[in-house]
Amino acid sequence: MASTEQPRQKTEKELEKERKKAAKLAAYEAKQAKKAAAEKTRQDAGDKPGKKAKKIQEIVPEYIDPTVPGEKKELPSLDHPALKAYNPQIVESSWYAWWESQGFFQPKRQPDGSASPKGTFVIPAPPPNVTGALHIGHALTVAIQDTLIRFNRMKGKTTLFIPGFDHAGISTQSVVEKMLWKKEQKTRHDLGREAFTNLVWEWKNEYHDRIKNQLKRLGASYDWSREAFTLDDIRSKAVRECFVALHREGIIYRANRLVNWCVHLNTALSNLEVDNKEIPGRTAISVPGYTEKVEFGVITSFAYPVEGTDEKIIVATTRPETLFGDTAVAVHPDDPRYKHLHGKYVVHPFVDRKLPIVTDSEAVDMEFGTGAVKITPAHDPNDYATGKRHNLEFINILNDDGTLNSACGPEWNGMKRFDARVAVIEQLKQKGLFIEQKDNAMSIPLCAKSGDVIEPIMKPQWWVRQKDMADAALEAVRSGKITITPSASEQEFYHWLSNIQDWCISRQLWWGHRCPVYFVDFEGVDQDPNDGKWWVSAFSIEEADEIVQKDFAEAKSCKYTLSQDEDVLDTWFSSGLWPFSTLGWPSETSDMKDYYPMNVLETGWDILFFWVARMVMLGIKMTGQVPFTEVFCHSLVRDAQGRKMSKSLGNVIDPLDVIKGISLEALGEQLTKGNLDAREIAKAKEGQKLSFPKGIPECGTDAMRFALCAYTTGGRDINLDILRVEGYRKFCNKIYQASKFALMRLGEGYIPPSGGIKLTGQESLVEKWMLHKLTVCAKTMSTALDGRDFLESTTAIYNYWLYELCDVYIENSKFLILDGTEEQKRSAQDTLYNALDAGLKMIHPFMPYITEELWQRLPRRPDDNTPSIVVSDYPEYDETLFDPESEQAYEFVLSVVKGGRSLISQFGILSNVRIFVQCADAKLADIIKQQTASIQSLVKWCESVTVLSGSDAQPEGCAVYTVNADCNVLVEVKGKVDFETEIKKAENKVEKAKQGKANLVKAISVKDYETKVKKEVQESNLKKIEQFDAEIENLRQMIAEFERLNV
Repeated sequence: MASTEQPRQKTEKELEKERKKAAKLAAYEAKQAKKAAAEKTRQDAGDKPGKKAKKIQEIVPEYIDPTVPGEKKELPSLDHPALKAYNPQIVESSWYAWWESQGFFQPKRQPDGSASPKGTFVIPAPPPNVTGALHIGHALTVAIQDTLIRFNRMKGKTTLFIPGFDHAGISTQSVVEKMLWKKEQKTRHDLGREAFTNLVWEWKNEYHDRIKNQLKRLGASYDWSREAFTLDDIRSKAVRECFVALHREGIIYRANRLVNWCVHLNTALSNLEVDNKEIPGRTAISVPGYTEKVEFGVITSFAYPVEGTDEKIIVATTRPETLFGDTAVAVHPDDPRYKHLHGKYVVHPFVDRKLPIVTDSEAVDMEFGTGAVKITPAHDPNDYATGKRHNLEFINILNDDGTLNSACGPEWNGMKRFDARVAVIEQLKQKGLFIEQKDNAMSIPLCAKSGDVIEPIMKPQWWVRQKDMADAALEAVRSGKITITPSASEQEFYHWLSNIQDWCISRQLWWGHRCPVYFVDFEGVDQDPNDGKWWVSAFSIEEADEIVQKDFAEAKSCKYTLSQDEDVLDTWFSSGLWPFSTLGWPSETSDMKDYYPMNVLETGWDILFFWVARMVMLGIKMTGQVPFTEVFCHSLVRDAQGRKMSKSLGNVIDPLDVIKGISLEALGEQLTKGNLDAREIAKAKEGQKLSFPKGIPECGTDAMRFALCAYTTGGRDINLDILRVEGYRKFCNKIYQASKFALMRLGEGYIPPSGGIKLTGQESLVEKWMLHKLTVCAKTMSTALDGRDFLESTTAIYNYWLYELCDVYIENSKFLILDGTEEQKRSAQDTLYNALDAGLKMIHPFMPYITEELWQRLPRRPDDNTPSIVVSDYPEYDETLFDPESEQAYEFVLSVVKGGRSLISQFGILSNVRIFVQCADAKLADIIKQQTASIQSLVKWCESVTVLSGSDAQPEGCAVYTVNADCNVLVEVKGKVDFETEIKKAENKVEKAKQGKANLVKAISVKDYETKVKKEVQESNLKKIEQFDAEIENLRQMIAEFERLNV
């Protein structure tokens, strides 16, 4: 039987719930239908299911710069399609040639010729080697130095940035010899000295122009009228002056000593040009001139027969081939095993020679090995000292090309050294003198230029006594005349100079400064060319002849000839004179008077001793003054994986490739144009795939410079990630777009106020906040750059542009300029102009091109005729703009904005946003009431902002964000969110806040908290606890409200 009971009538709330449910279902079905239709369209078009339609890339028309080189750039309209987005190629064109033609890079002096009353600032650029192109390490050097020069130029100082190039003797000769062999299978000896040096000059001219172009692309504001080259006439004169003076004083002297000999390059090297490769034991190493790898890390023991007995003394060596140069066997005087052999001899197994058994407590540790040591004075640094102590014979067994010489006997004469190693071991076995071989951890000395294994060889060379000069350099640093940063570099400076040795300055090369010293060869007089007394230093052969006539008695009765030393000087000798030779020394030039000593020597820490220490020593010695007052050592650039940059690894970066961008294929093609062989090219290409799988994106000069400075934190190494550089290109685009927008808001007829930034009293709160941020940033920038804190300075100006000017003021100024009164509009425009003008000037030292491009588009103040941002005034701290009260007030507004944005993002609200700000503090409430328009301009989709007092009831259906204990931000979410999901999220937040509070309460409950913890920290912790309490209470209220609405 059917029931006659009427169904219960639904309440209005239940009906509303059903309507919403039906609406959601309808929306879902519509979405699915739209998705199905789109899928069908794709299938009809032949696309694969689920595949997104490709975004059609807009073709940007090419822009050709019509500017005549050297003239001021013709600025195209910003409406041109090519200028829609930041394009570094367009932005960077034409400016450098104009800067140079206008003389902006030359030091500006007063009408009377004096320097600026604000002082001088001079940097000598480390001269790059003319061996090839610059790498990213050079770009780091330029970025740091040019930033300092541009900053100090804008500060009103007389600045001088001196460019130059280094002939780089070993490096350049080596690379040209490789090129000559690769192209023509010829050596330098096939050409002869004159023809070969002419070939090197051709190389130098080609790569000099290439490097100079790179430096200009990097924006380096050098005074090119003072360009120097270490082999030009002025620098050559300086080298001769220094050598002759030091030789005549006895500081440079001639001696036949052990040197580091590179067989492959056929020249001596300093200790600093030798890399020591540590190996754990048996290791095969590729050696130039050998098709098979050579085994190292093995110690060979063999026996020397004792003369007239059946006894043998066992010795051990890692270089068996050197036994031809053995002239003694040493034992400890207290070793009982050998006391009966004191004064006896052993017999050499291969040459007709007896070796004395000598006793020496310095050379022998009787607890190590057999307690007997072979002594090879002419081929081992330790044995050299032993040989001197015992007056042993010094026998050289090697020719310059690394073959054994006649001292080894006819059977061995001409045999290559490492081939001889194998043959010696074999013959020792045949003679029954071989004992054993064992693995031996050791250090292999390698030529830093060629990779060849270094041989210690006796050579007559020119040496510099450095002890007294080093002491003077140390005193200059200790006394504060020179400062060295970072402190780690200062400690290294002390270490190197406190343990300094004499410097071998002779190099057996053809490219370089030929030693200005002449051998006087008298007929019929027994002379030793190794004896320095027969050598005369002079500026010319004519002067040498005059000195011989005057100082040598033999010249009165004997005929003689003069021959200049064939050797050239170590490259670092001429580089050591750089700070004063670039100013015209030894002539008494106006530049020496005006710019010496220089201010800052900036370079990598790795050449602190190679170059910096020698400049200090030679500067003090030759001029009587320190060459500069500050040394700043920057980090070394490594790849993103922390590996050293190396051509063979394929991770070397050409700065121009970062500026212009390059594909992976083009990077690989570059490798084939150098001196790498096929195996090295294949390895390098694999390295390129690892480092640059998608090639290198176009970043532009400004982004690269800024990135390199931002990386300069004072550490030893920079692991350069090219993606970070690309990120700063996006920052450049932000600056570009913000400036375009600001120019639009200013309008064509806008004229900025004269006389700089002056408060009118009509500024809105956000304007006061912006101007406060401006002056604080100006102060931070000046302090940081004066203190060489590049991380602090780049961070400050990055934050200024991105988070203060772009994200806040430009966004906020829209409503003031568009909807404000005429007075508000004008004030907002003036502040926008001032913030933009100062922002471009403050970042100019890092980013010279984009700042000039945009600054030239700004209207100029009526009283301002400054032609370029390069020579504009750097913004200074202005106390009248410093307004911490306005800053605090507007920061509170921004915290409300943050709260509103957070809730909108959290709940996914995309339209009709209603914000309520509840303030228990009346002062805070007044601030928000005055800034509702500002909040609306900064919060997307916000249609209203309502201010509530602490006693007002919170509106229904709102989510809450706690700003502080006195302020909450509420956003209406009713009808826009899933309450059940949001309740769970809120409950999790309550638990998180409770845990945070518990941790803080625990921390302040520890013993002696009130006496040991600073008062300001205690106050901060109490405020945090109050904020946790407020957050928990607000979340609980929100949960209760959501539960009520979810019924």
